[in-house]
Amino acid sequence: MGAAAAGIIALRVGNRSFPNPTPTPFIGGTNLGVWHPTLPGNLPMLAPWLGTVTPFTLTRPAQFRAAPPPALTSRRYARDYHEVKAVGALNNSARTPEQTDLAHFWNANYVVIWNRALRDIAGAHVEDIGDSARLFALADMAMADAIITSWNSKNYYVFWRPITAIREGDNDGNPQTAGDSTWQSLTINPNYPDHTSGANAFASATLRSLALFFGTDNFNFFVRSNSPLASPAVIEYSRFSDAAQDVVDARIYSGIHFRFADEAARKQGRQVADWAFRHYMRPLDNDGDDGKDDNGHDGHR
Repeated sequence: MGAAAAGIIALRVGNRSFPNPTPTPFIGGTNLGVWHPTLPGNLPMLAPWLGTVTPFTLTRPAQFRAAPPPALTSRRYARDYHEVKAVGALNNSARTPEQTDLAHFWNANYVVIWNRALRDIAGAHVEDIGDSARLFALADMAMADAIITSWNSKNYYVFWRPITAIREGDNDGNPQTAGDSTWQSLTINPNYPDHTSGANAFASATLRSLALFFGTDNFNFFVRSNSPLASPAVIEYSRFSDAAQDVVDARIYSGIHFRFADEAARKQGRQVADWAFRHYMRPLDNDGDDGKDDNGHDGHR
């Protein structure tokens, strides 16, 4: 194990993470549709270098770059704008109490949440230590590459978050988007662009890795939140895809993402996990099955 760890550390030398000297802080821009720092703190983008880090399994950081966000003048943009404006607001929101609870549950540390879930699932369902190690390797490499992929899209599109978009709604050229200069989101906006959602890329990669490993989407498991506002603090799921959908919805209820950014990130996470599962950590007794049926379609949906 020590030799393997040393080999991985040597392999990751020069992977462009945590660059030295520290790059110039990135603060986006002031044009319509472009992200820039928001209150509180008006902080520059967190880890702007992350989108260029050498991936663990992918051929390049932009391999699964998302499609562009919808045009500000489009119907899709107006639809998602109105949704987050209504259900993601701090005050006078259309959220139900259950939706508020879901937002708080998923406003947490995703590295902690998903590695804890992996430990619980592996401990309960994986007896062989080699299989357990394979599951953790697949899932954590997919998590890392999904975040790199998401950040690559964030850096490429630099798309504004709902709080900026809604406050500028009267100026975006779309007659369907009425602005509100005082609008606030339920939770504090992270200091990086909207498109795509890092939380959804991370969660989707984890959940897709689990579905591929166990060969099914139908699976009973628990997720425990580390958010101090989570009530309840534990949610039981019977399908991996149900948890992925909750993360999509929760980031909208929090007021910090448009639905298109969440859904694009969920797709990215699945793509990354599919790639890692097909090309890495293959079992020694593998019969060549890559998770596809005879027609090339995904057999683990």
